[in-house]
This record gives sequence, structure tokens and C-alpha cells, in this order.
Amino acid sequence: MVKEAGVWTPTDEGLAAYRSYADPEQFMEEAEKLYRVWAKSQPSKEPAPDPDAELSDASLTLEEAEETAWKEVREFLHAMDPYDFQHLVAGLLRGMGYEVTWVAPPGKDGGVDIVALGDPVGTKGPRVKVQVKREKRKTDVQTIRAFASVLREGDVGFFVTLGGFTSDSEAEVRNEARRIRLVGAFQLFELWTKYYDRIPQEDRRRFPIKLVPFLVPPSKSDA
Repeated sequence: MVKEAGVWTPTDEGLAAYRSYADPEQFMEEAEKLYRVWAKSQPSKEPAPDPDAELSDASLTLEEAEETAWKEVREFLHAMDPYDFQHLVAGLLRGMGYEVTWVAPPGKDGGVDIVALGDPVGTKGPRVKVQVKREKRKTDVQTIRAFASVLREGDVGFFVTLGGFTSDSEAEVRNEARRIRLVGAFQLFELWTKYYDRIPQEDRRRFPIKLVPFLVPPSKSDA
């Protein structure tokens, strides 16, 4: 990428790389690797005195820490056993306040991996049906339609996958009047972080994390 007058445009090399990597995660991993190689090859420069230098360094360090953490999280989730991953999602639902009534055993599941209710007797909120996939490829619209077909009147569907969704599948969900919620890898991690303190201890062991406070100095606009 090159930047001119505030506008970024891809170089010929960038366009060739884009065509070579159909998977966006692989594209990002390769781009990050090449950037690190490039950064190490640059000669060190003596920086001019800058009153905002500490703020910039802190922001850069935070960005690097987030990138490193997310890469490790993504690799951990992709390496997880499919049924452990399924139970991880069930644990998240418990942390969110749902009563998990059924988790599919190994074998054919009929399009539903988890069933949950808003309370133990099912009087609060709709029934939730969940499909869980640990695939790297994006989920297409045909798969979303098949999942929608198992939802009965009053059901709500959660479709959780690490591979993300095609634009057609996302459009299909918008047409479903919000009956289905799509949860990708990053959204799953955000939910796991948000509800971590409420997730039962035995479920946390499948995906243990530690939230570390990080100082982010205020910008000039916040002063």
C-alpha cells in the first residue's frame, strides 16, 4: 500500500498478494509477517524530542499487545477439539444467563448443537438453538438457510463459527428479521471476555484468560 494525499492505494505487489490469498486470515498473517521483517530491516533513527512521544509509544505497544494476544487466541480456538469447542460455547451461554438444556453428543446432530432457555422452566424469553462450527472457511448462505429451517416459531438461532460468514449469508440473516445471530471468532472472544466472570469455573477451564490492565494515556482532545 502507498499513501498519497491521505489516500491509501494498493501497489501491483499488493494486488498480486490479494489474488494469491483467498482466505482473509491467511492474507493478514502474511501481511503482518512481512511488515515485521520490513520493520527489523529499517535503520534505527535518533528521534527528535517530541512531547507526545510517550503517548505514541504507549499506543503502539498496546496495538502490538492486542495483535499478539488475538493471534494466540485465534490459534488456540482453531486447535481446540470440536466437541470441546461446542461445550465452550455452551459455557458462554451459561455465563450470559441462559439455561443450557441440551448439548449434542458426538455424531449427527440434525443441524442443532446446543439448545438453551431463558430460565430453568422455559417461561422467560424464546428457546435458543445453536449451531457450532470450528471450520476455517466462511459459512455460505446455503448453510444459513439449512439452519434457519430447523428454527420453529418463537425460536432464536445463534450460529457460531471461527471461519466467518460470506456476504450472502450475512444478507440472508438481515432478511430473517433478526431471528438468527451470527457470531464469528472475534465476536465470540468479545462475548467470552465480557461475561467471563459469570461463566461457571468448569467451563472457564476450556478457555482460560486473564484480563490485564493497560495504561492508555489520554489524547490531547481528551485533556
